[in-house]
Amino acid sequence: MSLKQRYRMRTPSTGREIFLEAEPGKIYRDRDTGETLEVVGKVIPLAPSPSRLPFAVENLRFCNWCDQLAQKDLNDCPTCGRRMGPLGVPVPASD
Repeated sequence: MSLKQRYRMRTPSTGREIFLEAEPGKIYRDRDTGETLEVVGKVIPLAPSPSRLPFAVENLRFCNWCDQLAQKDLNDCPTCGRRMGPLGVPVPASD
């Protein structure tokens, strides 16, 4: 479980972006230019979260019980709390 918040940070001159677990008040610098990185935004899911995958289409799947989106690396759906089926194998819904 990730306890620190991840941020998307950008180097102003080059536009290069990285994801970084950052602490408030600490200054982070680009390793190539030495410039101070600017915070672009928080990465969802917000800390603390059982998932370390950012919310992006390629990292999500549909829960076979409630049809809501959930991260691929989670076993239990964060919406309905039920165990999701394995990836790539459809699980028949019970009536």
